[in-house]
Amino acid sequence: MPTPQTRHQKKIIDRYYQHKDTIQSTKLMETLSELYLADTDAKANKLWKRCATALKQLGVSPAHIDTVTESRDVEKLAKLIKQADAGTAPGQANTP
Repeated sequence: MPTPQTRHQKKIIDRYYQHKDTIQSTKLMETLSELYLADTDAKANKLWKRCATALKQLGVSPAHIDTVTESRDVEKLAKLIKQADAGTAPGQANTP
């Protein structure tokens, strides 16, 4: 049986969910940097999968994610991350 959360723990969890998009975006940018430096195909494949998962969590259209990840174009990925940050990526709820 889980122990009840303290008020302090609840605040930490609430702040995490309040800033989840920012945290996810930061992780994506770090992964993008790692992709530029990836020295093996295995490492690059792992990083592309991580990017796809993070973009999906940000609400980007799965079809658009597939297009970018299949092309393996880091510049297209950077552009998609920038769009996701602005909330204008295809499939995001607040896309105009």
